[in-house]
Amino acid sequence: MSPIKHAARTARAGQELLQASGDVIARRLEIVADGLRDPLKADLRELSLMGSEKVEALTASAAVGLNTAAGMAATTAAVVSRETAAAQDALGAVLKASSPAEAALAQGAWATAAMGRAVSDGWAFGATMLKLQAEALSPIHAAAVANAKRLKKQEPSLSLPVR
Repeated sequence: MSPIKHAARTARAGQELLQASGDVIARRLEIVADGLRDPLKADLRELSLMGSEKVEALTASAAVGLNTAAGMAATTAAVVSRETAAAQDALGAVLKASSPAEAALAQGAWATAAMGRAVSDGWAFGATMLKLQAEALSPIHAAAVANAKRLKKQEPSLSLPVR
C-alpha cells in the first residue's frame, strides 16, 4: 500500500475511532450508573470487558510498534554500515587523487551520492512511519468500532411503553 493510502486510512480510522470511543464511553457510563443503582443487576461481563479489551488491543498495537522498531533498527544499522563504507571509499579516492581538482571531484561525487541516498532513505523512513501508524491504530480501532456496534444493539429502548 502506498504511503498516501496509509495516511488516508489512518486519518479515516482515527475519525471512526473518535466517534466509536465517544459512543462506547457514553453507553458504558450508563452501564456503570445502572450497576451503581442496582449492584445485583450490574452487567459484570461488560464491566470486566472495559479493562481486558483495552489490554488486548494495546498489546496488539505495541507488538506492531516493537516489530517495526526492530526492523527500523536493522535498517538503520545497514544504512550506517553503507554510509561508513561509502565515506571510507571517498576518503581513499581523495587520498589517491593526483591533483586537488581530482580530490575535489571525488569528494563532490561522494557528497552528491550521499545526498541522494539521504533523500531516498528519508522517504523510506517516512513511508515506514505512515505504515506503522496505520497498523498500530488498527487493533485499537477494531476493538472500539466492534464495541460501539455491540453496545448500540444493547441500548435500552427510549420509547415510552404503550398503554
